[in-house]
Amino acid sequence: MKFVTVEHAGRERVGVLDEADVILLAATDLVSVIEAGPAGLDAVRDESSSATRVPLADVVLRAPLRRFRRDVLCTGWNYWDHFEESKGKREGQDVDRPEHPTFFTKGPDVVIGPYDEIAYDPAISAKWDYEAEMALVIGKAGRSIAVEDALDHVWGYTLANDVSQRDLQRQHGGQWLKGKSIDQTMPLGPWIVTADELGDPQDVQLQCLLNGEVMQDASTKQMAYDVATLISELSFGMTLRPGDLLLTGTPAGIGNAREPQVFLKEGDEVVTRSDTLGELRNVLVRKDLA
Repeated sequence: MKFVTVEHAGRERVGVLDEADVILLAATDLVSVIEAGPAGLDAVRDESSSATRVPLADVVLRAPLRRFRRDVLCTGWNYWDHFEESKGKREGQDVDRPEHPTFFTKGPDVVIGPYDEIAYDPAISAKWDYEAEMALVIGKAGRSIAVEDALDHVWGYTLANDVSQRDLQRQHGGQWLKGKSIDQTMPLGPWIVTADELGDPQDVQLQCLLNGEVMQDASTKQMAYDVATLISELSFGMTLRPGDLLLTGTPAGIGNAREPQVFLKEGDEVVTRSDTLGELRNVLVRKDLA
């Protein structure tokens, strides 16, 4: 199934995408469905047979997750070609290739909908960059999860663009929280595809287009650490809970690593798309963030 959060008739509703229609559910928040586990999905299937259907064209798609109990969890340097392309371009913060996944977080106020405007303020940063990523949603709580059990803890998958401010990323001691947490800058969606429908998370094609030009084009097969390993390593001694969102890293092609460098500017359109997860389409619009 593909789950959405939509605005319809002035209200936000949880729904299931069915071709060109959205089946509107009684649930008011998708996290409550996720927390219900397999029984929750069974209840949705039962409800869907008699629930109200509306055309997709008649609703506004919002970010599928709207309530977060913690920061957005993220993975860095999870495609080796991306790690290598940035060597010598980290402004004195180069490191050796990591032997374990690299994790960081983003403040939850970064999240916007799949077609919303990306807030752009040149007073905040002069180096705005794109990062197309597959993200996953945890469906079952766990701590110190074994690799062989890790995919059982995934509820579904979606797309994100980890828009980053590279100068801020370098200015705060080499950690990334500040340069990744500017409000209204991370598109998410357009829906969450349940794990059973997606199948193999290591066979997803990702692309990022800037004003129609393909800038990133890679498969999740190229990940340095697969999804199961990410979950196992992140959960070591740390409880993951239903509704937690984890970005899984971006492939090569970022603007900061290009010669000459390419940074986002007001009016740019950024498209993040996948063969199985849909498409985000966002324009940078100037807003006062300072």
